Amino acid sequence: MSQTRELVLSPEIAYQEEALGRWLKQYPPFGKDVPFRMVRRSIDARGRQVKIRLLVEALSTEAPALYIQPDRMVANAPEIHIIGAGPAGLFAALECIALGYKPVIFERGKSVRERRRDLVRITREGEVNPDSNYCFGEGGAGTYSDGKLYTRASKRGDVRKVLEQLVYFGAHADILLDAHPHIGTNKLPGIIEDIRNFIRQCGGEVHFDCKVTELRVENNRVSAVQLQGNAWVPVQALLVATGHSARDVFELLHQANIALEAKPFALGVRIEHPQALIDSMQYHCDVRDPYLPAASYSIVQQASGRGVYSFCMCPGGIIAPCATENGEVVTNGWSPSKRNNPFANSGFVVELRPEDALPGGPDAFGLLRLQQQVERQAHALGGGGQIAPAQRMVDFVRGKLSNTLPDCSYLPGVKSVELHALFPGFIHSRLQEAFKALSKKMPAYYTNEAILVGPESRTSSPVRIPRSPETRSHPACSNLFPVGEGAGYAGGIVSAAIDGALSATAAAQFLKP
Repeated sequence: MSQTRELVLSPEIAYQEEALGRWLKQYPPFGKDVPFRMVRRSIDARGRQVKIRLLVEALSTEAPALYIQPDRMVANAPEIHIIGAGPAGLFAALECIALGYKPVIFERGKSVRERRRDLVRITREGEVNPDSNYCFGEGGAGTYSDGKLYTRASKRGDVRKVLEQLVYFGAHADILLDAHPHIGTNKLPGIIEDIRNFIRQCGGEVHFDCKVTELRVENNRVSAVQLQGNAWVPVQALLVATGHSARDVFELLHQANIALEAKPFALGVRIEHPQALIDSMQYHCDVRDPYLPAASYSIVQQASGRGVYSFCMCPGGIIAPCATENGEVVTNGWSPSKRNNPFANSGFVVELRPEDALPGGPDAFGLLRLQQQVERQAHALGGGGQIAPAQRMVDFVRGKLSNTLPDCSYLPGVKSVELHALFPGFIHSRLQEAFKALSKKMPAYYTNEAILVGPESRTSSPVRIPRSPETRSHPACSNLFPVGEGAGYAGGIVSAAIDGALSATAAAQFLKP
């Protein structure tokens, strides 16, 4: 029977396994040679002295096992087709195999390794490949964006199962115990590659550079999909797991008369501070304890009746160019596994509602048009390529052009611009209002050492693909299963993975004789 103990320790002991083992020997049931594992670890920085809260279990545990039978072969099994090889698509494929179905994945982009050349081209030349970029390609947007695994999706499915499978495929076991688990963009590619290899070893198929360009809908079912190059592939069950930036897929569905609807999302800026400043603010110190990780933060503020909040905070991170087309500028953030870069960045965004939609086409696309408008304006203000408009934080609040800009991790480069020219007035004014409030609540945070880089516009999908809560299929298309972030039902790697697995189960149930 397992026995646990809650501890409050210094970072020096909590983050060194050998030191922790020595410390535990003084407490029953821990003693000489008693194996243990950490169940949960979190940072308590409320006092002057930062403490680490641990839940430790005195029970030997083996490394997580794969829940799929290792000899499972599905090469000749009934097929379930999946569009998109992000976390939703990959974990849907794993679930298909576990259930005895053959997953066939169509991914518009390249393999995780081959994507790197196109990412370099974006940074160095400002040239975007619309099918291979930070959003499109094997592993999806999360692969080269950050790898955060914190989620509030525990009521939707088995979070632990997803984390254990990631550990099985190569993630560090720390993700099983940290309150805010994180893999790191430098570690994720190898994990994703191993998942893909496993899918193929079991008889599944993963096709790259394989863009779906049309759907054939007959009798309220998708009967076939057309691939780039005009080949048609018949389908019995189709999962659409294309991510929050696949605008062409929304258009494809619209052309097939498959109903869509506008979905609220959030839009704003990437804000970057020196990491040392955030460390000092959060840990109440001049210099961060060497055993502590780079500090993070989470901010929620009301501004004129709207939520304004930090999003995807990246300690020791980098701001990345995440446009999916030429002629637009989009920013996002990521951190390596060690979170050891000199800057901390976060999205800082205003919630948008259906009434904010721009007119001019299908109602479902109204918020998407607003998103596009801001991204294209950012490109115009930046002056070309992927140069992003930027402004110092205090200057932004005061409506003053920044004469100089601080050092910034955004490698394509930034240009000093008054950001009121980038956003509709209701977004700009609420960002200003929120920062003014923070100048009183968090004075260290409110500084001209911070730079605002715009826009942060891909927080989630501005379009939702409807689905029945009972069948998880589209209400008017019985074998079409909308999945993950792009469908509007997930908000990160873990929630997308859970959604993919659950939808694969629903598709398998649909195919049962």
